[in-house]
Amino acid sequence: MASVNPFDVSDSEEEAERRPNETVDTERSPSGGAPGPPPGNPLSPPADAEAPTLLLSSNRTSPSGEGISVSAAVTSAMAGGAETRVSVDVIAAQLLRDQYILTALEFHTELLETGRELPRLRDYFSNPGNFERQSGTPPAKDQVLGPGGPLNRAGSVSTLDSLDFARYSDDGNRESDERVAVLEFELRKAKETIQALRANLTQAAESEVASQERKNFKSSPEIQEPIRPLEKRALNFLVNEYLLKNEYKLSSITFSDENDDQDFELWDDVGLNIPKPPDLLLLYRNGGSPLSSPRDKADASVGVAFGDLPGNCIAREPLKKPDLSQRQQSEVVQELEYQLNLLNSEKQSLAEQIKKMQSEIQTLKKSISSPPPGALELCSQNSPNLSSSISSKDCSTNPPSVPSLDNGQYLDIRGVSEAENDLVSASTQNTSQPRQQTCNKVMGQPRAQFDQPNRKLSPAFQQALLSFCRMSSDSRLGAEVSRIADSEESVMLMLGRCLPHIVPNVLLAKREELIPLILCTACLHPEPKERDQLLHILFNLIKRPDDEQRQMILTGCVAFARHVGPTRVEAELLPQCWEQINHKYPERRLLVAEACGALAPYLPKEIRSSLVLSMLQQMLAEDKADMVREAVVKSLGIIMGYIDDSDKYAQGFELMLLSLGDPSERVVNAVHQVFIPAFSAWTTELGTLHTALIPSLLSRIEKLLTQGEHGLDEHKLHVFLSALQSLIPPLFAVVLQNAPFTSRVKLHEDIPAIEVTRFPRPASPLQDMAIIIGSRELLSSLLLLYDHQLEHEGTTGWESLLWVVNQLLPQLIEIVGRINVTSSTCVHEFSRFFWRFCRTFGKIFTNTKVKPQFQEILRLSEENVDASAGNGILTKATVPIYATGVLTCYNQEEDRKLLVGFLEDVMTTLSLSHAPLDSLKASFVELGANPVYHELLLTVLWYGVVHTSALVRCTAARMFELVLRGMSEALVDRRAAPALITLCSGPELSVRIATIPAFGTIMETVTQKELLERVKMQLASFLEDPQYQDQHSLHIEIIRTFGRVGPNAEPRFRDDFVLPHLHKLALANNSQSAESKRIDIAIHLFEAYSALSCCFISEEVMVNHFLPGLRCLHADMEQLSPEHEVILGSMIKECEIKVENRGITDAQGSISIASSLVGEDAKTKFLSKMGQLTTSGAMLANVFQRKK
Repeated sequence: MASVNPFDVSDSEEEAERRPNETVDTERSPSGGAPGPPPGNPLSPPADAEAPTLLLSSNRTSPSGEGISVSAAVTSAMAGGAETRVSVDVIAAQLLRDQYILTALEFHTELLETGRELPRLRDYFSNPGNFERQSGTPPAKDQVLGPGGPLNRAGSVSTLDSLDFARYSDDGNRESDERVAVLEFELRKAKETIQALRANLTQAAESEVASQERKNFKSSPEIQEPIRPLEKRALNFLVNEYLLKNEYKLSSITFSDENDDQDFELWDDVGLNIPKPPDLLLLYRNGGSPLSSPRDKADASVGVAFGDLPGNCIAREPLKKPDLSQRQQSEVVQELEYQLNLLNSEKQSLAEQIKKMQSEIQTLKKSISSPPPGALELCSQNSPNLSSSISSKDCSTNPPSVPSLDNGQYLDIRGVSEAENDLVSASTQNTSQPRQQTCNKVMGQPRAQFDQPNRKLSPAFQQALLSFCRMSSDSRLGAEVSRIADSEESVMLMLGRCLPHIVPNVLLAKREELIPLILCTACLHPEPKERDQLLHILFNLIKRPDDEQRQMILTGCVAFARHVGPTRVEAELLPQCWEQINHKYPERRLLVAEACGALAPYLPKEIRSSLVLSMLQQMLAEDKADMVREAVVKSLGIIMGYIDDSDKYAQGFELMLLSLGDPSERVVNAVHQVFIPAFSAWTTELGTLHTALIPSLLSRIEKLLTQGEHGLDEHKLHVFLSALQSLIPPLFAVVLQNAPFTSRVKLHEDIPAIEVTRFPRPASPLQDMAIIIGSRELLSSLLLLYDHQLEHEGTTGWESLLWVVNQLLPQLIEIVGRINVTSSTCVHEFSRFFWRFCRTFGKIFTNTKVKPQFQEILRLSEENVDASAGNGILTKATVPIYATGVLTCYNQEEDRKLLVGFLEDVMTTLSLSHAPLDSLKASFVELGANPVYHELLLTVLWYGVVHTSALVRCTAARMFELVLRGMSEALVDRRAAPALITLCSGPELSVRIATIPAFGTIMETVTQKELLERVKMQLASFLEDPQYQDQHSLHIEIIRTFGRVGPNAEPRFRDDFVLPHLHKLALANNSQSAESKRIDIAIHLFEAYSALSCCFISEEVMVNHFLPGLRCLHADMEQLSPEHEVILGSMIKECEIKVENRGITDAQGSISIASSLVGEDAKTKFLSKMGQLTTSGAMLANVFQRKK
C-alpha cells in the first residue's frame, strides 16, 4: 500500500484535466539559488508532474528532509506565474503544513458536499496517527514531524523500535478494539516504509555505472570514476559529522541546507543495512591502504580452533595481484551480490515480522485483554543471520574501516559443525582479499574446545541431524539468546536492546526494581540514541509514582549525574524533564519538579540559572496541583543555593513574592522553610540583604498602609511581614559576621553551651542560627563576644548593627503606629515579629536598643494624663505590640514587673483622659490568649478595682470580660468573681453596669454550680432591686448580655432565669412612655429573642414565657417598627403551630424556631422584609445564628 503524503503539492487529477497546458517553474526554490527555465519553456514539466526537486524523498526516515522538500514544493507551486490558478490541492497542502487543521477539516467537508473529494485530505483525516501527540513537549529526535505537529514515534525502520511503550504501561487500560486499530495502523505504516526503503535501495543499485563503462574509467587513471549515489550520501554524512565534531556549526548548517534531501542525524538514511564507516580522520590516517569491509572479515561466531591458526599473529604473504580490469569487474560483481544478499535477507526477515504481526492482530481481534509485548516492535530488529553477518569482527592489525554492529563481541552457541562450515566459507571468501595478519585469539579470549567424533558423516548430514534439536534463532529473542556477550560493552548493548521489551511486561508495583539496571545501562551505553531511549523509559517507568518510587528514581538520577558529568546531564536528563513538564498526572510533574532541584548541583551554571530556573518559574505560575508547586518552591530554593549570577536577583525576589502569595498553605510553608533562607544566604553574599531585600519589603508594607487607609489588605501585609520575619535569623548572622570582634574568635573546649531558649524555635533547619553560622561552637563564641561588645564596648564602627538600630527599628516603629489597632490579625502579626526579633538579637540588645525607642515614643508619665498632653500614641497599635511583642520576650521577675507597670499606666492614662480603650483591649486580648499571663492580667485589673478613680474602676470592669474566656474556673472563682462583686458594691452605677458583661461571660463559660448561683444572685439584684427599675442603660446592658450568652449558657439557667426576665422586660416595655427608650429596648429584645430562638426550649417555658414575651414585643413593633413586626408575626405563628403539634404527638422534647420556617408564604414574607430592615449588622447576624 503506497503512502499518501499530505504535503505532496502536486495538483489533483481533476485540476490537471482542467488546465493541461499550464506549467509550473519547478526549478526555482528558495535554496536553489539558480533560476529555472521560464514559464513558457516547452521543456518545463506540467503542473501535475512529480518533479524530484519538489516531492518528498522516497526515504521516509528523514524528518529534516521531508520538511525542506515540503518548503521547496510549496514555494515552487506558489511561484508558478501570475496566470497560474492555485489548485485546491495546493491549498489543502498549505493548510496542513501550517497546522490549520480545523480549517482543513471544513475545507474537506465542503469538498465532500460538492462531490470533489481530495485524496490528500481523505487520507490525512482517516489516519489516526496524525492526531497522536505528546502534549507540551518539544519533538524528540526520533519523532517524525508531520503536518499536525509532533506525532508518536512511527513511520520508519529507525523509529519503530523506539515506540513509546509507556502508552501501554497500564496493562488493560485500553480497549481491545483500540489496540487492534493502532496495530493495524502500525502495520500499514511498516509496509509503506518497507516499500519506500526497497525502492531506495533499488534506485541506488540501478544507478550504478555499467561495468564496461566503469572498466573504461579504471583503465584510464586520469579519468575519475563518477561518484555513486550511495557513496555520495555516505561521504556527505561523514563530512557533516566532521564539521560538527570540530565546531564548524555554521558550515554544517549550510552544508545541510545544500543537501536537503538527506537526514544527517540518522545514518540509516544513507541506505538500509549499510554499515557506518569510520570518521574522516581515520580514513585520512589510513591513506591509500585498502580498508576492509564487513564482507572481508571473519565472523566472530565461527568455531575457530586454536590449532588451526599458525603461531602468534603470523603475517600472511600477500596474494599476487590479478589483472586490474579483472579485479575491477570482480569488485563490481561482489558489490552487487552483497547488496542482493542484504535485500534478500531483509526481505525474509520483514516477511516473517509481517506474518507474525498479522497473526497477532487476528488473535487480538478474537479476545485478548492486553497487547502483546512485542506487538509494537515492527522492523525493530534485522534478521538474526543478517545481524550475525554484520556483527563480524576482523582480527587484522589494521583498524577496521566499518565498526560492526555490537562490535561483534559475542560467542555463538550454534552447533559445532555449523560453525566449522562458517569458517570454511569465511576462509574461501578471504582468499581473494589480501590479509596482513591473523591472530591466535578471537575477541581476546580462547574458545572452548570440544571433542570431535571419529566419524565420517558429511557436514550436510550432520547439520540436518542437528536440526532436530528444537532451537529457535529466527526471532528477536532467539537471536539474543543464541549470542552471549563476553565484554562489558557488549553487555551494555545487549541490555539496551532487551530492556525496552522487558519493562512493559513487569508488574507496575515492581518496576522500581528495574531502576538500577536501566540507569547502569543508560550510563555506560555507547550509543546516544539508546541512552535517550533508556532514560525515557526511566521517566515513564511508572504511571503515577508514589513518594518512595520517586525517591528511587531521583536517587538514580543523581547517581547518573555524578557519574556522567554536567554535559551529559544537560543533554540527556534535562530533555526528559522538559517532556514531562505538562504531563496530565501530577505525580509525573512532581517528579520533574523534584528532579530539577536534585540535579541542580550537577548542571552547568549557565543552564542552572536560565533553563532550569525558567522551567520552575513556569510550573510555579501554571501548575494547579499544590504538591507540585510545593516541590517547585523547594527546588527553587536549591537553585538559589547554587546560583551565582547577580543579575538574577530581581527574578529571585519576584519569585519569592509570587510564591508567598500562593493560596496553598503548604506552598507558603515551603517558601519560609527553604526558599527564603536560601535566597537570603545568596543576598548575604551579594551584600544586599540589609541594603536591598529588607528595605524592599519595608517599602511595600508602607505603600500598602498608604493605599489602605480605608481598607487595608491584611493578606498582603501578612505576606510581606512573614517574609521579614523569616529574614531575622540571616540578618542577625550578618550582624555577627561583620562585627568588630570577629578577628578575636577562638574555638576552645570550655566554651559554654548555648541555652536551649536563647533563640526562637526555627521553622526549618535552614533558619537555625548554628547552621547559618557554621557550627554551634562558633556561634557560642560569637554570642559571648556579642554580649560583651554591647554591654561594655558599644556599637562604634559596627555598621550592620547601627543600620538595625538607626534605620530598621525606627522605620518599623513608625509602621506599627499606622496600622489599625482594632485589627487583631495585624496586631498579632507585628507582635510575633517583634517577639522573634528581640529574642534573636538578645536581652541586652532589647533592653538597651529596642525598649528605649518605644518608651521615647510612648512617653508615659504621671503628670500627663489628658489627651491634649501628647499621648495620642497610646490609642495606636504601638501599645499592644510593645506590651505583647517586646515586654513579653523574657519572663524574669523584673520583666513581669515592667509589663504590669506598663499596662497599669496605660489603663490609668486612657481612663482619666477619656480616650478610646481599643489599644488596651487589644493588649488584653493578645495576652489573654496565653494562660501564662492570666495571673498577671488579674494583678493589673485588681490595681484598677482598688483605684480611687471611678473611671479607672469602670475600665477595669470592662476588661474582665476579655480575660475571663479561657481562664480556669478555679482562678475565676478565687480572683475574678470576688473582684467583680467588689466593684458591684461600689456607689457608682456606671461601674456596676460595666460588670454585667463580665458576669454574662461567667454564665457562658463556667459550669460550677456555686459560682453560677452567685452570679445569678448578683444579676437578680440588678433586675429586681427597685432602685434599678428606671435605669434604662442597665436594662439595655442586661438584654444585650442575655442575647449574647443565652444560647451558650447552661439550659436550666436559661429556662429558669434568662427567659422569664426577658418576658418581664418586654412586658414592662409596653408601658414605657418615652418612645426613644421604648424602641431602643424593643430592638435589643428582638436581637435577644432572635438569638434564643435557635435554642431548644421546653413546652412549659415556651407557653409561659417565650410566646408571651414575643407577643409583647410584637405589640411594640406594630407601632414602632413594622418591618420587624412581620418577622415577629412569622415567629409567633410557627411557634404556636409547633406547640399544637407537640400536644398531639407528645414526642418532641424541644423545638427550634429558626428551623421551623419552612412554609413558602412565611419564607417569602421573611425574605422580602429582611432587605428592608434598618437595624444594625450585629442584630442581623444574630437572626441567623446556628443551633447550639
